[in-house]
Amino acid sequence: MMKRRRIPAMAPEERRAALIAATIPLLREHGAAVSTRQIAEAAGVAEGTIFGVFPDKASLLRAAVVSAFDPQPALDALADLGTRHTELRTRLREAVTLLRSRMSANANLMTAPRDLMADDADFHERMLDGRRRLVGGIAALVEPDRHRLRRSPEAAAQLLLMLIAVTVHRGFGHGADFDDMDDEEIVSTLLDGLLVASVVTDSTESPT
Repeated sequence: MMKRRRIPAMAPEERRAALIAATIPLLREHGAAVSTRQIAEAAGVAEGTIFGVFPDKASLLRAAVVSAFDPQPALDALADLGTRHTELRTRLREAVTLLRSRMSANANLMTAPRDLMADDADFHERMLDGRRRLVGGIAALVEPDRHRLRRSPEAAAQLLLMLIAVTVHRGFGHGADFDDMDDEEIVSTLLDGLLVASVVTDSTESPT
């Protein structure tokens, strides 16, 4: 009979990262009501393992929120877009797809910090810093075409994030409905404005 191979135990930091990764989708789905039993099952560990790495459930949930809003994966992906696409519109469309997916995934977590992060004095500043870093990542993507824009790459990046936000967060648009905007329209609104193509063409024609 073949002896079952023993799986090596994870180092504490690896276990911590694995538990955080398992918690994030559950937190997005269930909010702070997610149980440690659900987390343990998702991570494939005994429930007691959680408390060997985190002092309590709240500590794990706070770590999961911080990780979910970590901008670094998005920044790495934006930098990669800049090396793969030379055309501005294509770069921005890919960026919108990426950032919209990230923002949509975290939409249900926007209220979580109020309950979970009350004792974390630095969380608000980390959120602001994360947004600043995202603006910088988008601006770097726009930078090669700075000469074509009437505003700076940083201003274009801020506008793009706002356009993405109104399509994801209903309250952000103060009641206006932007759910039907697709990635292409978001980029077109940023680069071309709100006039439809036929109106733009008509307005540029010389009067007869």
